[in-house]
Amino acid sequence: MKRWAVLFDLGGVVFGPGLQHFLGFCERDFALPSNFLQKVLFAGSSDGPYAKAMKGQITLSQLCSEVEEGCRQHASASGITLPATFSISRIFEEMAAKGTINTPLLQAARVLRRNGFKTCILTNNWVDDSAGRLFTATLMNTLHRHFDLVIESCRLGLQKPDPQIYTYALGALQVKPQEAIFLDDIGENLRPAREMGMATILVRDTDTVLKELEQLSGIQLLGQEEPLPTACDPSNVTHGYVSIRPGVQLHFMEMGHGPVICLCHGFPETWLSWRYQIPALADAGFRVIALEMKGYGESTAPPDIQEYSQEQICKDLVVFLDKLGIPQAVLLGHDWGGMVVWNMALFYPERVRAVASLNTPYRPADPASDIVEKMKAVPTLEYQFYFQEPGIAEAELEKDIGRTLKVLIRSQRQEDRFPSKIKFHEVWKRGGLLAGFPEDPPASPILCGPELQYYIQRFQKSGFRGPLNWYRNIRPNWHWALSARDRKITMPALMVTAGKDMVLHPKMSEGMEQWVSHPGPETLLSRSCAGDTSRSAGTGHRWRGTVHTVGSPGPGSPFPGERQIAPQLRVTPRPVALNRILLEWLEGLPPPSPMPKISKL
Repeated sequence: MKRWAVLFDLGGVVFGPGLQHFLGFCERDFALPSNFLQKVLFAGSSDGPYAKAMKGQITLSQLCSEVEEGCRQHASASGITLPATFSISRIFEEMAAKGTINTPLLQAARVLRRNGFKTCILTNNWVDDSAGRLFTATLMNTLHRHFDLVIESCRLGLQKPDPQIYTYALGALQVKPQEAIFLDDIGENLRPAREMGMATILVRDTDTVLKELEQLSGIQLLGQEEPLPTACDPSNVTHGYVSIRPGVQLHFMEMGHGPVICLCHGFPETWLSWRYQIPALADAGFRVIALEMKGYGESTAPPDIQEYSQEQICKDLVVFLDKLGIPQAVLLGHDWGGMVVWNMALFYPERVRAVASLNTPYRPADPASDIVEKMKAVPTLEYQFYFQEPGIAEAELEKDIGRTLKVLIRSQRQEDRFPSKIKFHEVWKRGGLLAGFPEDPPASPILCGPELQYYIQRFQKSGFRGPLNWYRNIRPNWHWALSARDRKITMPALMVTAGKDMVLHPKMSEGMEQWVSHPGPETLLSRSCAGDTSRSAGTGHRWRGTVHTVGSPGPGSPFPGERQIAPQLRVTPRPVALNRILLEWLEGLPPPSPMPKISKL
């Protein structure tokens, strides 16, 4: 029978080292005999304090109190003197301070989940009412993002190795025992599962575990590139709506707790294009807010072209932040969203803690040359003029939204290309943006299945009028930008470019040091390619910002969620590489300033 579910123990498996390790550490630290703490902690079997804590009958602080008293009694009976600093709570404090997630096993769980397996954490755990309970809350919150199910013994009144807890877990996963694999570092916990018919793995070292899990699951887990990050599911995240003014509302989703990072997507995307970044940023300790930009999905799509000027979009974003009570945020944008975040940094710098753009470089407006004439001289921008007349591009793109998205959102990989090479910049000559492409193209691996259906539903709701109106403000945007042409970006800045971008080539980011002047330690202009973490210090440029150039994406890779082949819909970084760049940059930011206390009038 094919196996469809994998159950992971927590302590000693997904998170480690396990409790036994820290018991030994504290015995050595307190100069106690070997197994002294283990004998007291596990005394009384199913009626002892540890068993009661695992069943949720007592809390962690009660467990520590009872075990400390047991230690005093055992020490007295054994002629042992406990040090004055002795504390059972020290064991759990050490676990919180020194324990870590087993990254290879977490990655394996992601691969299994992406291949149709249900994944579950099945752990003997306690109700944590200690001073360090935030650690437990954070850990469990993180696990809920990466596994289909998290089962804690203290919430059920059952504990491993009681067969009832395995029966409960299988029922919750809706699988038979023969369809499940169970990993634990304690042999006693595996025995009942094996007797029920589950395949079991005794965890000792990660490499051996991965080999056994690969054999039992039939899924390759070793020798692969780093798997795609965990993606968020639209049905399992918090959605919100902010009324900007009568008739204009912005939809957003959010995840996580901490300093705010606001994500702004481009064309033709939705907030879900950030699906691989959102969990990673939340795990890193940020409150992530992914906007559905004006004109898209459940955000309002007013028909007036002026509603989509950069000036109005930024004004709306300020109101959005105000109504959520957010004085300042890190802003991250892609494509048109990149233009928005640069303009926010210029026109509303007090609201921007730091700014990052994917693909879209910052260039000040040039008063010496007319913007329209300048754009007309660039063949790859012809499609933007095709978008100018209201109704024409809408009719073509809305005729078959599924086909539109399957044509526009593809990778540059050979197996994902169409047989004929059609140039996107010959729009008028071909008779339309999509003219000449297959009528029923296959979906690309980078946007398929439920994600593709979600995109289709969003554009069925909003249509393309609003998204295309972003392109119809060329002159207003230029005139507004001219008023800030002498300003500089004064906060920490990151520019991420794609090695094969067909319009916004990485070279366009060269020279940005002229306009980025973050008042902090100078940083060498660094460039990195996916798979190469080396940094070039020989560029001769110094600026207070960072540029990363990411190479050609791998299979399934998104810009945040996808790569695109139209000029504006360009090749974008691999999600693993992109996440690594973003997290490294964010970790290096100065800490958020303390919130000023404003006296009440």
